[in-house]
Amino acid sequence: MPTFTKKPSWFSPQTGIYNSIYSPVSLPSHPCLDVVSHIFSRKHKGVSALVDSSSGLSISYQDLYPLVQSMASGLQTMGVKQGDVVMILLPNSVYFPVILLGVMYVGAIVSTMNPLSSFSELKKQTLECHAKLAFTLVDSVDKLSALGVSVVAVPERFDYDSVPSEFSCFYELIRSDASLLSRPVIRQEDTAAIMHSSGTTGTCKGVVLTHKNFIAMVELFVRFEASQYELMSWENVYLAVLPMFHIYGLSLFVMGLLSLGSRIIVMRKFNVDEMPVVIHRYGVTHFPVVPPLLAALTRAAQTYDKSKFKSLKQVSCGAASLNTKNIEDFVRVLPHVDFIQGYGMTESTAVATRGFNTEGLCNYSSLGLLSPNMEAKVVDSLTGIVKGPGSIGELWLRGPSIMKGYLNNVEETMSTIDKEGWLHTGDICYFDKNGYLYLIDRVKEIIKYNGFQIAPAELEAILIAHPKIADVGVTAARDEETGEVPVAFVVTKHGSSVSEAELINYIAKQVAPYKKVRKVVFTNSIPRSAAGKILRRELRCFLSSKI
Repeated sequence: MPTFTKKPSWFSPQTGIYNSIYSPVSLPSHPCLDVVSHIFSRKHKGVSALVDSSSGLSISYQDLYPLVQSMASGLQTMGVKQGDVVMILLPNSVYFPVILLGVMYVGAIVSTMNPLSSFSELKKQTLECHAKLAFTLVDSVDKLSALGVSVVAVPERFDYDSVPSEFSCFYELIRSDASLLSRPVIRQEDTAAIMHSSGTTGTCKGVVLTHKNFIAMVELFVRFEASQYELMSWENVYLAVLPMFHIYGLSLFVMGLLSLGSRIIVMRKFNVDEMPVVIHRYGVTHFPVVPPLLAALTRAAQTYDKSKFKSLKQVSCGAASLNTKNIEDFVRVLPHVDFIQGYGMTESTAVATRGFNTEGLCNYSSLGLLSPNMEAKVVDSLTGIVKGPGSIGELWLRGPSIMKGYLNNVEETMSTIDKEGWLHTGDICYFDKNGYLYLIDRVKEIIKYNGFQIAPAELEAILIAHPKIADVGVTAARDEETGEVPVAFVVTKHGSSVSEAELINYIAKQVAPYKKVRKVVFTNSIPRSAAGKILRRELRCFLSSKI
């Protein structure tokens, strides 16, 4: 169980700083330490590490580290060296962690991406990161090759006895002689990954995360979370449906849980009918979800035999706002399952708060308590005045998991992380008298669809290029299933006519499926400030008035 600090107060009126109610966790201090070595240095009694839910293909803990070392050795033989960027564009796979950890183990930098990304998105990220190599499915090989990137095709199904020629390179990598690996000195401060986020403003940016950030994530998010369970960590069975290329799924299934010896059941593609079968077959105890997955789980529990869900002990939800009805429905249908929420950002390496329920206190609607070693402030975004418990303001975070900065973007970095190290999240919230965090609204402009971040500015840039559009503003509309959906307000050029369907199709061809606009509102003007900034709040208010 968690250890509570003896300090009587976790909030200082003098400094305005909120501290975790938990005792601090000791983090590794040696400067020369990489996250992969740290993960595999942890002792546990885990047996099965990663299991493919459909085929049953399993990677044991005994084989996992040697596979990672072989991958690193193979990459080095291919010419990948310390500081090179390797992109991973893959759906969930038992080999996703092997690839990612192998890249980091050789001192190279990982950049993950949604495998459904459009060519223009691939091109933008590839050029920004100066990617040298990419791992992807066969369907995307030609697109990446056209960008001048060397590509390794990864099979969706695995067969060691019969290896198709297009996958020969991948199999050679994981069979490489690990003894030939010559590892460089890797420091905690070295860059480990470049993730992508819309951050606190509307444009997509590369988030630079270090080995130190990931080590802190392993200790403060995953290992600390596991201390709250009655079972030993290697007795827990997690269902991996969340995408591993997203910071939420990556932090859990690709890194943190592997340090605990937990068993991870990997679903390559989510299927609502297969979910109950997989939970029952493998005895899943923990299921991290996003709001749409929670709704699907609730509906499945109402449809299928409840015995299929008896192994579930905890469901945790994050990455997007969750409405009260979804929570109430889930707790009513599966009352034996502990339900918690959490809060984190790509910029904080998924670390910030985590839910914690007791027999006497169940805060299902809260985002939880501050993680150990994390500090927070609640600040009036207009006056800069620090707010105490019960008062609303913008959430600021500080701690060892906060990003190094945005890639090649000093201005955005300085506007997001101040001189004292505080990350300005752009989220409006408050802490209650017991230290639990509650989210109210967002200052930032990003749209959260199914846990993915969508930058309005990116969609606006595409739409304004349409020959019949004079002005455009994109904002979010609330949606029961997905959290939020993008809505475009469009001003057409004088004498021009264009349909909603035409514009939706126009943008759908240029972005990943989750980014496409779901609705178009034709208007005479876009509300803007004196400085020309789109007043998205007014657009959202218009949508709310029409509901």
